[in-house]
Amino acid sequence: MSKTFQAVKGMNDCLPTDSPVWQYLEGCLREVVAGYGYQEIRTPIVENTQLFCRSIGEVTDIVEKEMYTFVDKGEDSLTMRPEGTASTVRAGIEHGLLYNQQQRLWYMGPMFRREKPQKGRYRQFHQFGVETFGYPGPDIDAELIALSARLWQKLGFDDKVELQINSLGSNQAREAYKQVLIEYFQTNLSQLDEDSQRRLKSNPLRILDSKNPEMVELIDNAPKFSEHLDQESAAHFTGLCEKLELLGIRYTVNPTLVRGLDYYNRTVFEWVTTELGAQGTICAGGRYDGLVAQLGGQATQGCGFAMGLERIILLLEQQSDFKSKLSASVDVYICGLGEKAEAFSIQYAEKLRNKAPSVKVQLHCGGGNFKKQLKKADRSGAKVALIFGEDEVNAQSVAVKFLRENKPQEMLTAQSVLESIGELLG
Repeated sequence: MSKTFQAVKGMNDCLPTDSPVWQYLEGCLREVVAGYGYQEIRTPIVENTQLFCRSIGEVTDIVEKEMYTFVDKGEDSLTMRPEGTASTVRAGIEHGLLYNQQQRLWYMGPMFRREKPQKGRYRQFHQFGVETFGYPGPDIDAELIALSARLWQKLGFDDKVELQINSLGSNQAREAYKQVLIEYFQTNLSQLDEDSQRRLKSNPLRILDSKNPEMVELIDNAPKFSEHLDQESAAHFTGLCEKLELLGIRYTVNPTLVRGLDYYNRTVFEWVTTELGAQGTICAGGRYDGLVAQLGGQATQGCGFAMGLERIILLLEQQSDFKSKLSASVDVYICGLGEKAEAFSIQYAEKLRNKAPSVKVQLHCGGGNFKKQLKKADRSGAKVALIFGEDEVNAQSVAVKFLRENKPQEMLTAQSVLESIGELLG
């Protein structure tokens, strides 16, 4: 017997029973960004490996441990994208979208990281992201946070999330702060775990993001970035806080929030929740004013965020009334009993689709008796079944059976159903 195949570990199928949830979420995302005037960009799944090494940082978990990298037949080192910002910047530079311009862009699609699969965190996962370019002030930072806050409200769990913000200052202030941190942690070297000791020289900011409970007190007592912030960044952060208060968006300043990617400066933020256990961050972002120049473009300010859709879906599915928000996959199920009725019903189904394009019509195929066809009509989730037999065809009529309401079956003319299908569906 030949071997059966299974999906690669951490890369999951989306089955027909799952897809309505994804379609609902994707529809909400598109609707919200459209309301802010953002445009979609689509980039390749595979990029040059150096794009991510240079942007994300050589000494990050993503580059060191998690990237799917391979050498192709042309001896090029390629990587399946682990995040979307670098690809968006690369596309913007390549196609002349950034220099002396302002852009509001969004993307959605699969990303790849080889880490331990766990609930809401997979090796192929899906991200929605927003990137803006050419906006120097805190107003765009506030808009991005407002956009994400509106999304939580639309999805119905705005009371389950908390906004945390911080400032990483200018690149110069950040480098100076790194030296302060190195000196502090070197005096407490014995309290650092192996991972933090490795990061001490190369990326000491990441120590502040450690999840090791034994290091909580050490990190809490570390020098705060706010005490070493440059004047311009401090004013930028104050401006952001004022705008968030003006919008009525509650926030907490988290001085240990640094984000895991090297390209961030000034504003960083995360939306966190306690509803998903250890996987508490559902959306994160901030400013990356030096990234465009770092990747070969003209200096351009950047700011954005990304969210993992699997975690958003976990939050959605916790809502007791969530399934009622999903639109049915079928509105009308058409049954044809007998050869003459089958021939008529296939034509009628197309007429109905022409007349009412927004109505989802499924035609019974494969024959079967009346009972079997009605069972399939019920399983389809349709609101009504339209039933044709030879008598109905001869009379140009149709039996209308209501599958979700306690209403008697009706016999109507086939033409009147075409004209009034919206009313029949309520």
